[in-house]
Amino acid sequence: MSETGKGVNAGKLASNVQKRITRAQEKMMQKLGKADETKDTVFEEGVANFNKQMAEGTKLQRDLRAYLAAIKTMHECSKHLQECLAEMYEPDWFGKEEVDSIAEDTDLLWGDLHEKLVDTALISMDTYMAQFPEIKARIAKRDRKLVDFDSARHHFASIQKSKKKDEVKTAKPLTLMEKAAPSWAQGIISAHQIAQTNLTRCQAEEELARAQKVFEEINSDLQDELPSLWDSRVGFYVTTFQSIAGLEEKFHREIGKLNQNLCNTLTKMEEQQEIKKADKTTGKSGAAANHNATVESDSTKSASKLSPGLPVPRPLGPSPAKEEKQDIINLFEDELTPNINFTTPSQFDSPKVGSLLDMDVDAVHVVNASVAPQADTTATTKPNADASVTNGSSDAELPSGFLYKVKALHDYGATDSDELELKAGEVVFVMPFNNPDEQDDGWLLGVKESHWLQKKDFTAKGVFPENFTQRL
Repeated sequence: MSETGKGVNAGKLASNVQKRITRAQEKMMQKLGKADETKDTVFEEGVANFNKQMAEGTKLQRDLRAYLAAIKTMHECSKHLQECLAEMYEPDWFGKEEVDSIAEDTDLLWGDLHEKLVDTALISMDTYMAQFPEIKARIAKRDRKLVDFDSARHHFASIQKSKKKDEVKTAKPLTLMEKAAPSWAQGIISAHQIAQTNLTRCQAEEELARAQKVFEEINSDLQDELPSLWDSRVGFYVTTFQSIAGLEEKFHREIGKLNQNLCNTLTKMEEQQEIKKADKTTGKSGAAANHNATVESDSTKSASKLSPGLPVPRPLGPSPAKEEKQDIINLFEDELTPNINFTTPSQFDSPKVGSLLDMDVDAVHVVNASVAPQADTTATTKPNADASVTNGSSDAELPSGFLYKVKALHDYGATDSDELELKAGEVVFVMPFNNPDEQDDGWLLGVKESHWLQKKDFTAKGVFPENFTQRL
């Protein structure tokens, strides 16, 4: 038996070629309407559903792969972003270790999300789609076997029709050849024709039975599988999208916690940077004030050293009322010191004047008369001063337990829980410390006048810098 170079049996190849020719002829006869075609409406609906289901699954598989590729890209971008933050975050900043830990946890979360999506969604999707090519091939084979069945059925019907014609022909008068043959030979010829016709009919019948059996086996299996496959899509879609949604929900919940921790850490870091910046600004301003001031008390120096965050000291230039009082007092001292510009240190030396005995008494009275009314006017026009205070008295009608009153000249923001926050113009009742050793140089203890008048308690007491206030 001859074979081709690839080991394909020549007879089998010829048979396949013959089948293709026969199928092509059958399909052509069916299209031309010269041969009937076996129809199965239920099966055709099942095939239409199958094609729709396969198209939907193919699209879902393609979009799921694109989604996972995007997750992978987002993972890489998030990783680069976190690494950039970790590189820029200086070691001495607040929360450096916390930021590094958040970056590591974020990277793990992205990687875990991608891995679980592959395991629970993509692998299931690939398994689901793997069954469609095999079923599609069986549907195509079923279509071919249906054409073979129709062809065998038509061939058998044609033979049946030929047999009837032969029977009619046998009943007709003999032909000239048959008449010329001997009598004994005429019977043999007739028997041969009948046997040949019967053999062809039997072969056609066997071929029809074989084609019908092959078709019905394939058709029966597909009739059961296609509806079941169509119904399975619902459960598969539910499971797939539930898995994706659950993984997404867990991921965003955990990544949200990490993002909140990062925001809190960065906020605290920013607050500490502002505090450090304020401390540096305060130190520079304090140094400039100390350089420009003519006189700085030892208590203020000590307070600046003990409290690095002490705000800028107030200008040391005295108020007009204090200048007038000082002038009156100095009249009775050995030397009279004129007003000095406190913005530049030791700019002028105090001029010498004669003693009190050498002075004209009338001149002293003139000075007293010219200064006293100004002092009274100043005392009565001071903001936030009690109406009962007259002639500049600082201790008139103070509540029991207080030493004196002061007025804030500048705003002061408290930097500790035991400090008192001040606004310019507020009046404070100064009180003694329970333990004198607790008092720092340059600091006072007191309660705001507004608080005391409303609640009459010491709950809001606190310390504040003396150089931010003016005694009333």
